[in-house]
This record gives sequence, structure tokens and C-alpha cells, in this order.
Amino acid sequence: MTTMAQETRAREAQRIRETRGNGEVQGNREVPRVREAGEGRESRAAGGSEIRRHELAAFLRSRRERITPEQVGLPRGARRRTPGLRREEVAHLSAVGVTWYTWLEQSRDIQVSVQVLDALARTLLLDPSERAHLFQLAAATDPTPASSCTGVTDAVREVLDQLDPLPACVQNSRYDILAYNRTYARLLCDLDAIPPEDRNCMILVHTHPQWRESVVHLDETMRLMAAKLRASMAGHLTEPAWKMLVKRLQAESPEFRENWERYEVVATRSKTKQFRNPHVGLLDLTHTDLWLSPELGARLVTYAPADEVTRERLEKLYAFAQVSSAEAEEGGGTAEIAEVTEAVERRVRR
Repeated sequence: MTTMAQETRAREAQRIRETRGNGEVQGNREVPRVREAGEGRESRAAGGSEIRRHELAAFLRSRRERITPEQVGLPRGARRRTPGLRREEVAHLSAVGVTWYTWLEQSRDIQVSVQVLDALARTLLLDPSERAHLFQLAAATDPTPASSCTGVTDAVREVLDQLDPLPACVQNSRYDILAYNRTYARLLCDLDAIPPEDRNCMILVHTHPQWRESVVHLDETMRLMAAKLRASMAGHLTEPAWKMLVKRLQAESPEFRENWERYEVVATRSKTKQFRNPHVGLLDLTHTDLWLSPELGARLVTYAPADEVTRERLEKLYAFAQVSSAEAEEGGGTAEIAEVTEAVERRVRR
């Protein structure tokens, strides 16, 4: 009997030794668990992530509820009681699963890719500030040119301004337009009116009506640009911004889908291009790329006149752009701007 009591006491002592420091009950009192190094930081980080998820969910709900079905091309219907859009409508327009989007609005701990965030930002019609807030809440980096203009220094911007009236811009190999001068701003459309995240030549040539109308050889241009994009993408296959661009173009443009499936590749080259500008008419321009870094990242794209007629028309286009920009900066009324625009166009026609 004595031996059994000793064994029982020994087992109890062993249990106490094993549980010491683990926050379990020792004897009749609770012993606090000893924290490992860095555990407090991990706990605070987890708490911060949870707060961000709740804020993200509330932000998405608020933006979903403020958008009418008519704004995104959906019928309202007679039985709609939900303010704004339904969750399934946002999911459908953003090409994500309904269950997944519901979990996102329920603050579930799920991973959100930048492609999905970009799709949600466009579906919910977020402005640049709201878009930046969305990516910040999701602890993600916005890969679009709206968030950064890598490679565009003050000196490069000065060069762009000095090149007027020759159209010029800075692009990267993904066709994002990072900076441009006044003449380029009016060359193919009113580029200032385009949201920064949509200032991409691939997107504009496939989706923007005025840009497409301004390109004389549109089919050839789209095919060539798709081939150049595929050649450039070989070095960026895993980068979210590139995958996001291709996915968007495939969803929005049947011409791009057809050209992309050709698997054609072509290197960058200079060539003469023709644009039909609504203010000055036909322009024959020689396109040249000047690389700003040895990694073939950002490049200065210039358009030099191929003949004297084009040179004169570029000067008139620059004058038009100057007047339009000045009026916009001064905040002139619609009637005043229309009057100045008409006057400039009369001078251009002369």
C-alpha cells in the first residue's frame, strides 16, 4: 500500500513539473504561463489583422450600398429591398465567388489577391483615395501606375515639357502611361479625364472609343501591341500587375483574346504611325522609344512629325492643349470653356 501511495505522489509531482510555466493549475493556484520571446508582438499583430479585416468588411459594405444597379448596368427590379447592390451582384461583376465575397464582408480570415482588389475597386467605382484605402486595409500594394510613377524624376518631367509641341510620354513595358506632356494629353483623347489606374495604352486601345477612333490602323496596332506585350511579359510571368492586366483585357476585349491566343512575339521597334486627331486632323508621326534605364523598364516615347503638314498641326494641337489646360486650372464654367474651345478650333481650321 505504501508503494502505491509513493507512486501516486511521484506521478503528481511529475505532472506539476510538466505543467509548470504553461498557465495550468498547479496545486490549488493558477500559475501564469511564461511568454516566449516575441509572443506579445505576434499577439498584437494578430489583433491588428483582425481589426483591419473588420474595417475592410465595413468599408466594402458601405461602398456596395451606395451604388445603384443602374450605375453598373443592372436592372433595379420590383422586389429590391437591399440598398445599393447585392453581394452576389458585386461578386458577379468582380468575377469572384459569392461565398468568398460574403466571407470577405464577414471579416473572415481569407487571403485577398491584388487582382481581386483591383476588380472590386472597379466594380465599386472607387476614386483614387478610396482605392488606396482599400489596398491599405487589405495590407496589399497597389500595382497600378496610380500608386507610383517609378522612373519619372523631375528632370524627366522637365524634358517632357521641353519637347512640346512634340507629343511625348513615359511608359513602362506594361504600357502604363506614367507621365506625359500637354500635346500627348490631347493626341488620342483627353488623357487628363482618364483615371490614373486606367492610363494604360493596352486598355485604352481596346476599350476607349475615342482612343480607338484616333488610331488609323487599329487592327494592325492591336495585334502588334499584343505581340509586344507577350514578349515583354516573359520576364514578369509571376508579377501580379502583369497578370491583372492580361486578365482584365481578356475579360473586356474579344480582339485582345484573339490576338493573345496567337502567341506572337515581336521586339520593340520604331515606326511611322498615323493618328486622326479630332481637333487638327490626320497626323503622320515617327514613333521612337528612348530607354531611361538599362533594365528596359521605363522608356521615353516620342512622336516626331514625319512631314511639315504634321509639324504645323502639332503646333496647333499644342496651342489647343495650352488653352484647355489653362481654363481647366482656372475653373472656368462649361460655357466659357466651350467658347474658348470653339475659338481655338477656328484658328486650327485656318
